[in-house]
Amino acid sequence: MRYADVIVDLSAEAVDRAYTYAVPEHLPIDAGWQVRVPFGGRTLEGFVIHLKDETELPAEKVHAIQSAVYDSPVILPELLDLAVCMREHYLCNLVDALRLMVPAQMRGANIRAKTKRVVRLKVSSAEAERFIAENARAKAQVAIVKRLLAGEMESAGLSPQPLRELARKGIVIFDHSEVRRVPHTLKQTIHKDAITLTDAQRRAADTIAGALNAGGGRFLLHGVTGSGKTEVYIRAIQSALEMGKTAIVLVPEIALTPQMVAWFHERFGDTAAVLHSGLSAGERYDEWRRIRFGKARVVIGARSAVFAPVQNIGVIVVDEEHESTYQSDRRPRYDAREVAWRRARAFGGVLVLGSATPSISTYMRVMPGVRPENRIELLELRQRVTKRPLPPVELVDMRGELQRGNGSIFSSHLQSELERCLSAGKQAILFINRRGYSTFVSCRACGKAVRCDQCDVTMTYHRTDERLRCHYCGREMPVPKACPACGSRYIKYFGAGTQRVEEEVRRLFPAALPIRLDVDTTQGKDAHEKLLARFRSGEANVLIGTQMVAKGHDFPHVTLVGVIAADLTLNLPDYRSAERTFQLLTQVAGRAGRAQDPGRVVIQTYDPEHYSVQLAAKQDYRAFYLKESEYRRKALYPPFTVIARIVFSGKSPLAVAEAAQRAADALDVFIDRGGMRRDVVQMRALEAPVKLLRGMTRWQVFLKMYFRGDLEGLTCEMQRLANEAPPELRAELEVNPTNLF
Repeated sequence: MRYADVIVDLSAEAVDRAYTYAVPEHLPIDAGWQVRVPFGGRTLEGFVIHLKDETELPAEKVHAIQSAVYDSPVILPELLDLAVCMREHYLCNLVDALRLMVPAQMRGANIRAKTKRVVRLKVSSAEAERFIAENARAKAQVAIVKRLLAGEMESAGLSPQPLRELARKGIVIFDHSEVRRVPHTLKQTIHKDAITLTDAQRRAADTIAGALNAGGGRFLLHGVTGSGKTEVYIRAIQSALEMGKTAIVLVPEIALTPQMVAWFHERFGDTAAVLHSGLSAGERYDEWRRIRFGKARVVIGARSAVFAPVQNIGVIVVDEEHESTYQSDRRPRYDAREVAWRRARAFGGVLVLGSATPSISTYMRVMPGVRPENRIELLELRQRVTKRPLPPVELVDMRGELQRGNGSIFSSHLQSELERCLSAGKQAILFINRRGYSTFVSCRACGKAVRCDQCDVTMTYHRTDERLRCHYCGREMPVPKACPACGSRYIKYFGAGTQRVEEEVRRLFPAALPIRLDVDTTQGKDAHEKLLARFRSGEANVLIGTQMVAKGHDFPHVTLVGVIAADLTLNLPDYRSAERTFQLLTQVAGRAGRAQDPGRVVIQTYDPEHYSVQLAAKQDYRAFYLKESEYRRKALYPPFTVIARIVFSGKSPLAVAEAAQRAADALDVFIDRGGMRRDVVQMRALEAPVKLLRGMTRWQVFLKMYFRGDLEGLTCEMQRLANEAPPELRAELEVNPTNLF
């Protein structure tokens, strides 16, 4: 008798352990199989994590596995090991990590392969030819046999009566054939002429290939926008494929996936697969199976593609590595860059982090003095391909525009540059990091802004349907006729969003053909790709968008980039606001002048003296890194410290506050008992910056500590305290979260 240790597919602390089941003799399962098991009076799915020949449990307590969900293992051994490591590192339930390895559609067996009924010859070609010669009068049957000589056909396209006669005579046989649901992005290619690498690209590609041959390594490919990082990725992947290995390419957003997939599909054909949440359930299942069974060896996708079931990994690329989207904002709160390095290292592969604006924490690892186990090797591309210059960047002080009586969201200079661009038949990108029509709606009498009554944030005005929407909880309401606070009818719209920019473009430039790319316009399937395809084809000449348009795209006819309001990210209450501003401005500026036509960039700002804006205009990353890292060091912000917090939320403000304070008191005792006080910079319970979210009051236990301290011990204790929160409250541990709202 064999026994299996099974993790049931139920996310709860109380069942976060393996349960032993007997394996029926007729069931040839192994570790990684998805099975159905009896559990607590019902049938649940689970994952086999280990097989054994004996158990200490009494026979009457050991139930048998009922069946396998699929006819092969769904989780590879390496991914099982990875899930165990994630459970320990990210302090999550094991099943939460295992779920990441399998598409959600495969849990519950909700999706299967699509098939079609086909017909093929049952006899040899010679016998078929003899049938044709001997049955000339049965014209319909003969016609079918002639067609089947070229191969099987879908039966739905053939006449049923002659088919039945042929089957009765033993000439043909019916069967079912699998139909692949091909993602739309894999039907597109972007043809590029043969590319000759620059010297810098060649050095980078050769260095990566050398590391792959030598057993692996970790690199930061730091290249200015338009320097050809993608071509280096492609050459590195070619080297891996030639060695019989596989590759994963991660991009930060679905909006970037179509273009990247098209490039890689052009080079690697059907061996390239795509994985992201924008696929239909059937498409994702079919792509996952192609990867799982080795038919696809290059995987392109967003964050979750890091768990693709590829084997013998040679290269993992993380493009735009600085993006916060690589950090999961829900449990398990994994960092895809960390997971990518763990997977690459397991196979002696190479991790390539690419960016024109690397994160401060990543760039710090290429500097002298870093411990060998943390070090990343720097590869640089300092010039654009064909030595095209970076576009000149002009800063426009919007304070002066107001003084001169220009109340428009466009400065006079940006208006004239846009007029010149469109008159020349070129294209422009207008960037604003805010969707909707206006930032908020406020009363001019009392000054109160209209806020969401479920969240502690202002609501955003959307002009297309004359509604106010909360971008946190989704609540919406009509625009009030009078101020909810004082009753005044003096309501004013402040700020500007993508809808407002689009309206102004149409008003100022009647001949313009603008399209908008933001969360509101990209809800439908393949919506990103369709909008970008319209812009790439020239059907539209002004692309207006949020940060979706700021990175990764390569549009040869874009000669102007306008940043409507550089200060929106700069004034966020977050220690990374300067870094994010620099990254966004540098990235969006890099969309201009990428082909033969020179480009220009106009950045509108109310704070032109700020170092992040100044250095983004100069596109001087090294100077920004030195300035920002010195600020972080003095202010004791990451990466010089670690920030961890438990966020408590619930309906009762008093219960939430009391739970947070109890946890803070207990953590205080733990810190003192362990002699860790000198390693703690700050620890206290306080209201979260957004104190109301989706109707829930929010408090946090906030901890900032030095790296030299027992971080693992403290975070484990914080997770324990979060687990002990009253059942009516929610408590989540976050370590260096992507936002601190």
